[in-house]
Amino acid sequence: MSEERHRPAPPYPIRPLTEDEWRRLVELDEEAFSSPHPPEALEHVKQMLEFDRTLGAFDGDLLVGAAAAYSLTMTVPGGPIPVAGVTWVAVLGSHRRRGVLRSLMLRQLDDLHERGEPVAALYASEAAIYGRFGYGRAADTMFFRIPTHGSAFRPDAPADPNLRLRIARPAEVRPALEKVFGEVVTTRPGLYARCAGRWTGVLRDDEHARGGLGPLRCVLAEDDGGPRGYALFRVKPGFTEWDVPDGEVRLKELFAVDPAAYAAVWRAVLDRDLCARVVAPHRPVDDPLVHLLADPRHLNAGMRDDLWVRVVDVGPALTARRYAAPVDVVLEVRDPVCPWNEGRWRLAADTAGATCERTTAPADVELSVNVLGSGYLGGQPLTPYAAVGAARELRPGALAALSAAMSWEPRPWGGLIF
Repeated sequence: MSEERHRPAPPYPIRPLTEDEWRRLVELDEEAFSSPHPPEALEHVKQMLEFDRTLGAFDGDLLVGAAAAYSLTMTVPGGPIPVAGVTWVAVLGSHRRRGVLRSLMLRQLDDLHERGEPVAALYASEAAIYGRFGYGRAADTMFFRIPTHGSAFRPDAPADPNLRLRIARPAEVRPALEKVFGEVVTTRPGLYARCAGRWTGVLRDDEHARGGLGPLRCVLAEDDGGPRGYALFRVKPGFTEWDVPDGEVRLKELFAVDPAAYAAVWRAVLDRDLCARVVAPHRPVDDPLVHLLADPRHLNAGMRDDLWVRVVDVGPALTARRYAAPVDVVLEVRDPVCPWNEGRWRLAADTAGATCERTTAPADVELSVNVLGSGYLGGQPLTPYAAVGAARELRPGALAALSAAMSWEPRPWGGLIF
């Protein structure tokens, strides 16, 4: 253990799991989340798991808690960087309130620090859990419930006569889907590269994956040069008691490389025969669909948290990303969980690059590491945190300048839960 951190001994011994302990991890997760894993999905999930990054807490021979991380390549403002995708966090119900989760999360942060991995991200099963470990709400997601009768586009919606729509079996056009996604992934913070196993998960179409809906369907927008957009969706057919079509389209994902393809794919989804509504449960908060609909009130939109980000190492993390405007500010960082982040850091950045180094100069802004995590992907303004005591401006205008510099377009969004 390095001299810069002194952790109390964990309540139960922690070590990486071995591949032979895979079944025990699955059973722990199923018990903690009260949800079984379908057998047909487990093999490809196992192939993606990095056992040397999968920690287990043991009460004797009993696995009572776990926390894992994927080695992701995630887009942040300015481009992709290595990010730890925290996942498989679970504690056995019989061992709650004993410090198991805390010990696992602290051990994981120590490991990330020693690996030189400056940023971690996760999807929270409960939004109240991870703030106490320094994570901040970095990205939000929108959900839409659009009645098809109110889905007309504006008359000036983008169009391209060279585009063709093609209905296809998703598994048969996987290379086309991967091509489109490969062009999109570096354009929005929060999106991350997908390995083969993750694509297999996206295209799963067994009964468990269907969740009572119909088979996975795909529509492609393409021209002579190849695919330019796609949508994956399922349909729940139905009729009212008066035999009026009442089917529901449940959108899984939709990506496109240009405005015309984006509009064409959305139009295909919204015009599905015998369907009364389209439900899109996971869309970016700046989804252009808001500006395509002639009457955007019909989106019936709502918002919830998406990605949570942890700045594991302040200096490397703030240096790795780019900034929307010049800024030169001294930060006093509060981080009781990772003491190596505590203290003052001078961030000097412009649109071309950044440095973030230790300094003894007077602080311009005092803030918690959670606030840095919230702003890291560029989607959350920092100034509101002053109103709740999570940030304090010590030099007039410094917090607003930092907030403007850390902002980014487009807004962050993870796209696919890991």
